[in-house]
Amino acid sequence: MRTRTALLVMLCLALVFTPASARKKKDKGSAEKEEDAPRLSSETFSGLKLRGIGPALMSGRISDIAIHPEDQSVWYAAVGSGGVWKTTNAGTSWSPIFDEQPSYSIGCLAIDPAHPETVWVGTGENVGGRHVGYGDGVYKSTDGGKNWEQMGLAASEHIGSIVIDPRDSDVVYVAAQGPLWSVGGDRGLFKTTDGGATWEKLLGDDESTGVNEVILDPTRPDTLYATTHQRLRNVAALINGGPETGIHKSTDGGKTWSELVNGLPEEDMGRIGLAISHQDPDVIYATIELAHRKGGFYRSSDGGESWSKQNDYISGGTGPHYYQEIFASPHVFDRVYQMDVRMRVTNDGGKTFKRVPSDHKHSDNHALAFDPGDPNYLLSGNDGGLYESWDLGENWKFVANLPVTQFYKVAVDYDEPFYNVLGGTQDNNTQYGPSRTDNVHGIRNRDWQITLFGDGHQPAIDPTNPDIVYSEWQQGNLVRWDRKTGEMVYIKPQPGEDEESERFNWDSPILISPHDPKTLFFASKRVWRSDDRGDSWTPISGDLSRGIDRLTRPMMGRVWSVDAVWDLWAMSVYGTITSLAQSPRNAELIYAGTDDGLIQVTEDGGENWRRIDSLPGVKDFFFVNDIKADLHDENTVYVAVDQHKTGDFSPYLFKSTDRGANWTSITGDLPERHLVWRVVQDHIKPELMFAGTEFGVFFTIDGGGRWIKLTGDAPNISFRDLVIQTRENDLVGATFGRGFWILDDYTPLRHVSEASLEREAQLFPVRNAKWYIERRPLGGRRKASQGEAYFTAPNPPFGAVFTYYLAEGYKTRKEVRRKKEKEIAEEGGDTPTPGWDALIEEQLELKPEVVLTVRDGEGALVRRLTGPAKAGFHRIAWDLRYPSTRPWTPPPSERSNFDDRDRGGVLALPGTYSVHLTKRIDGKLVDLGQSQTFEVESIHDGGTLNGASIEVRTTFARRLAKTSGSLNAVGRLIDETLKRVQAIQQVLLRSTLDDPAPDDVARDLERRLKLLNDRIEGNEERGFANDPGPVPIQDRLFVAQIGTSNSTYGPTPTHRRSLEIAEKQYAQLKNDLDRIVKEELPALESALHAAGVPWSPGREIPGGN
Repeated sequence: MRTRTALLVMLCLALVFTPASARKKKDKGSAEKEEDAPRLSSETFSGLKLRGIGPALMSGRISDIAIHPEDQSVWYAAVGSGGVWKTTNAGTSWSPIFDEQPSYSIGCLAIDPAHPETVWVGTGENVGGRHVGYGDGVYKSTDGGKNWEQMGLAASEHIGSIVIDPRDSDVVYVAAQGPLWSVGGDRGLFKTTDGGATWEKLLGDDESTGVNEVILDPTRPDTLYATTHQRLRNVAALINGGPETGIHKSTDGGKTWSELVNGLPEEDMGRIGLAISHQDPDVIYATIELAHRKGGFYRSSDGGESWSKQNDYISGGTGPHYYQEIFASPHVFDRVYQMDVRMRVTNDGGKTFKRVPSDHKHSDNHALAFDPGDPNYLLSGNDGGLYESWDLGENWKFVANLPVTQFYKVAVDYDEPFYNVLGGTQDNNTQYGPSRTDNVHGIRNRDWQITLFGDGHQPAIDPTNPDIVYSEWQQGNLVRWDRKTGEMVYIKPQPGEDEESERFNWDSPILISPHDPKTLFFASKRVWRSDDRGDSWTPISGDLSRGIDRLTRPMMGRVWSVDAVWDLWAMSVYGTITSLAQSPRNAELIYAGTDDGLIQVTEDGGENWRRIDSLPGVKDFFFVNDIKADLHDENTVYVAVDQHKTGDFSPYLFKSTDRGANWTSITGDLPERHLVWRVVQDHIKPELMFAGTEFGVFFTIDGGGRWIKLTGDAPNISFRDLVIQTRENDLVGATFGRGFWILDDYTPLRHVSEASLEREAQLFPVRNAKWYIERRPLGGRRKASQGEAYFTAPNPPFGAVFTYYLAEGYKTRKEVRRKKEKEIAEEGGDTPTPGWDALIEEQLELKPEVVLTVRDGEGALVRRLTGPAKAGFHRIAWDLRYPSTRPWTPPPSERSNFDDRDRGGVLALPGTYSVHLTKRIDGKLVDLGQSQTFEVESIHDGGTLNGASIEVRTTFARRLAKTSGSLNAVGRLIDETLKRVQAIQQVLLRSTLDDPAPDDVARDLERRLKLLNDRIEGNEERGFANDPGPVPIQDRLFVAQIGTSNSTYGPTPTHRRSLEIAEKQYAQLKNDLDRIVKEELPALESALHAAGVPWSPGREIPGGN
């Protein structure tokens, strides 16, 4: 008690003498922020967690890699559109370390060579693809990625590279490519001499010329080489070079520059990649793009003063805008690797190139890292993730635990018992896998499969037959995949005999009619219809686009020559349909949206089309990301349009209630930079809608007046597509860089309103629970024995999930006092000292909690669960089991092996159940008047063999659990009684009692208690010698339990007999123990008390006089 009193005194003194300013600073935290937040806010709904399901089957695009210079097991991976990831064990496990920052798109990384815990990140991917995200400048961490600070250049949007002066960590150079889709912004080469506090622009202009790359001579750090890059992209085309593109050199830390031209091409150049030899810093390498996909590899041996063309080779495939990065080997002079579809290497300074072996490795390479201590080691980053080689690329090991796949679109099926998810990806095929599994490990890479190769785009699955799956690769190459056989049929619509080739968008829209699943709609420049699942097609429109030649549109202020540095190879053709919708209320009402700013409507199934070419507040030539016909009202339609390819990142979301004649913005309070990719509507409540944006998923409960971001566990990432699985009421999202995410059972949002959030508490409807025995294909749980690198994604919690909401939450007296003291301190007042009685009451008060009580259909109590008492939404899962029959558990240090075995509760029967919400305040239960009813449903009709009924199995299991719990209690009672008897022997040694009889009795009791324990567990000595001996009771119970707990087959005669024997032996055991505990031991203890033997546990306390 003296210690506790001292602590109370110290607490009071601290409250009296802590300055108000210090207390104010200390008390700032998330709890106070939550209290001040409005009800309809992200904070309120943060308890509704999104669940990432991967996959990591093929990972995603890696834009840069940095390896710690002093610890080769520490890597940082810049994911093109998935944040920054770190491993401290060479890829065995990973952590995302950039998820809380405003940008997810990453261009480059740099580790400070003098202080390796300092890491710089350039946001905004450094490729010029149609799909890239955008950044907000440069970030810096001084603690290995735990914390980040934005260091400026917020308008750069795309960072190409960062280098740090090895002599001075405050001197940093940043090559800012600048905005891709517009002129201006922070573009050029920037230098800081104060660690990022201020920046000086060294190269580049204010229009369209930025800097793609900067390299530093490590032996002469004031010598720099940088490539300027003039480029601009729009929805139709990319000019990837111009007269301002070039290579520049400075020998005075960037104060002055000279353009290097001797031996370099005289015509306009495109993207240039640079590298410096590690063995001879006067040797510089450059890969240079020219017009018409030409160019070459150049080498200088005099620090760039003169150049010689070594080879005509440049990166191909998607185009130089996507690659053009070279890496000089730190081990071998004139060995240079060039990133390309297939990585190339030269061993003679560029004169000859050969492919680096890439069997069983992904294509489209972007990054390469080396091990300074191993000349044969390569770490490659590409569109498929990370690969390691220890033999210069002859063989590759895939890092199969980075879930950073870029999904464009998503579809779901209605398979039983669990639905599947299908998505088209950037360069990682179309992938198909389960939303959850019936095993304890969750979702593994092996649960996924590829339905189609190439870039995957919009998929679809027949809602009435999950075996009929539609996938496509770029430019409208549509196939129908048979899930049963794995076969695919090519079903792309074809032009007629005298027609020109069709223009299909890179991501062509497919739609299964909500009126007939045999009817498909697909789109090129016109809309196609099939009534036989794609076997044949009929166009139901003419060209619905504007039909403009892409090369005639102005870029950088003018129309460019056909001989300019165009990069059109992997571009979507222009003037195409990007979105389709058919009204579920009217089969004749169809909408189409284009990439060149048109919305087309037909009200007669395609006979006639009405053109809409403007929306309020939106410039012409908008890109139609999505059109959705209202699920409830025939005349209502929604459209999400996009102007980010003109440099406008604002969200644009509209609604029409007259089939497109008039439009009203429902963008509401969606934040800037959050362009909208997708909108979906709830099938029950019309006003409940979800929007997938560039930085997260939002919902509205009032049809777009106010939007709320769902932040629970989801990274700040681009949600490019959303779909609702209506049977399960799940929201499924396709992210562009972090795989699939699911909000399981969003039905509580249907019941949310401003008024309802003012109520003290709400318990929401419960989704019916699925009843089954979880499989264990790997033996143990989670990763089992597969190692930490084995990828698993979580299932939703097994059982019934209860969702409740608390308006204010329930606080302890201490929390209430501290909140008041904070308010007083903020106003500059004196903080009152609480009295001793108040502090003692705070000390004794029990923590508030919420109690959820589950009852069966007859009203019998089944289970009590406790949950958090904080304000906001919470979810608690009931595992469909009765409480464990295990008795009271002592602290771990006091447990025996037997005590540590927890058999768990028995699975409850399928059937009807209810859950009731109460609160426990200072130990007292208070009814909150909230109940819900739900069903527990078996997912199996039965196994291969017919066993006992579920009712018989459950009755047997509860009987088994009761006996097991009782035996457990008896075992613990034997342990406790042994301690009492051994304590008696100890105090007898310290007593003056001159009679050996009590000690003889105590030793006899000890012996008999140990023999009783042998009947439960078996004799330890015989067990050590592996001598069978008599069968212990716990082994009998083990046979009954192991035989039934992992199956719904029910007890066999063997199991029944084992339990019967155990019950009989338990009864005998308990009688023998009762005789000791209730008769013999009390008699001994009474005699010892009467004789004045010192006290021992379990005995009457002796008198004091």
